[in-house]
Amino acid sequence: MPNYIAYHFKVTPVQPGSEILISDLGELGFESFAENEAGLVAYITEDLEKNITLNELQYPDFSFSFEKEKIVQTNWNAEWEKNFEPVLVEDLLLIRAPFHETNSNVKQEIVIMPKMSFGTGHHDTTWLMCKQLFDLDIKSKSVLDMGCGTGVLAILAKKLGANKVVGIDIDEWSVENSKENCIVNNCSEVEIKLGDKETLDTYSGFDIILANINKNVLKVQIPIYTKLLKTTGFLLLSGFFNTDIEELEKHAFEHHLKLIQSFTKNNWAVMKLVKLT
Repeated sequence: MPNYIAYHFKVTPVQPGSEILISDLGELGFESFAENEAGLVAYITEDLEKNITLNELQYPDFSFSFEKEKIVQTNWNAEWEKNFEPVLVEDLLLIRAPFHETNSNVKQEIVIMPKMSFGTGHHDTTWLMCKQLFDLDIKSKSVLDMGCGTGVLAILAKKLGANKVVGIDIDEWSVENSKENCIVNNCSEVEIKLGDKETLDTYSGFDIILANINKNVLKVQIPIYTKLLKTTGFLLLSGFFNTDIEELEKHAFEHHLKLIQSFTKNNWAVMKLVKLT
């Protein structure tokens, strides 16, 4: 298992600075984030951390400073207990760690084991994707979660009645974490695979595809999603700002996908598209 470095960021003002910083840090290789009152904590593997510089990250609307801390694997659970708070998606979903109390007032609950994976639900994009899943008819459908992270979306799709669920991620740690989380949530039938877009060559005929990644990756992979989707199948996209919606809508339409709805939260966006006949 890799060792990790924690960057403790103080962001002024915290919002929307933290959201913008998370997006850019993700592009640099940071894998997991925990927001707090001062800003956020971002985690990156020790090997990748040696090759990055944050000197180019300068913003007109906010400032940031940071301190670094090496995270020893044996104290990782303690680190999560300090930073991980339960996530509530309205009255629909609670995402919590094993050390949090359960909540009987929500429709679904997902337990996330404390590991180094992106997608715990704290980020607005994951929140938005979870919210939209409740508005889709998922029962007995086939679902692909591309860039599954902790497996939250794949697990939620299964809990909402999906027949076949596949989660794919390029990060070995995320794949391991997703598999563990599937077992913890009694969703061991979910198929979790290590790989990138080439892994999709062996699949076809999905009713729903979920992709919470980033704008540049999405633009590359949208044509692939079109091929994988059944006619009138749905594609949920997130991982970008509301200012990117128009660009992505145009690109998607060129590949036979029509925007049905879009929603935003703290300048982050989710798009619901349908494959045209």
